[in-house]
Amino acid sequence: MIELPTDLPADLVPLSWLIGVWEGSGVIDYDAADTHFSGEFTHRVSFSHDGGDYLNYAANAWLDATADEPARPLVAETGFWRLARPATDADAGPGLLPAVAGGSARTVDDVEALRNDEGGFDIEAPIVHSDGVSELYLGQVRGPRIDMATDAVVRTAGAKHYAAATRMYGLVDGHLLWAWDIAALGGELASHASARLARVE
Repeated sequence: MIELPTDLPADLVPLSWLIGVWEGSGVIDYDAADTHFSGEFTHRVSFSHDGGDYLNYAANAWLDATADEPARPLVAETGFWRLARPATDADAGPGLLPAVAGGSARTVDDVEALRNDEGGFDIEAPIVHSDGVSELYLGQVRGPRIDMATDAVVRTAGAKHYAAATRMYGLVDGHLLWAWDIAALGGELASHASARLARVE
């Protein structure tokens, strides 16, 4: 059974089922540049909140040890997930600029007004990778399922080629399942990795 916090800002309620630390394992299976990448990995994902209208996201993955090689880090990610809505004068930013207008806390009715034609809520999730890739995902949350795709990808000069991605997250039997498709190293958008994680905190 998943216990949801009762002190969340209204904007986080549709994403509240993600909150916690999740650990588990997954598999890599991807073809690019005449190379087949495969293997099993260990994954740790954290969704937390600090009172703002967004979730803090952090994830780390390690390729599992084999008879020939020890476990080794793959990539670390960090980001922020939030419902998509226009910023108002009651919101802080950009940078360290404070809000220019006071206002009461957003309500359940305010959030309900954001519901899209498919019955879900549009979301945005900027994610930065430790390997020099930054992604902006747009998508939607509908109940305990999230589907999103990159709207923009930015790479540092030294990063490997990475052009686009989609991700799916779902809560199934108390586990967080996810699948990540990528277009990288000259390859087309295709299945790349998936995992099953259990809540540990």
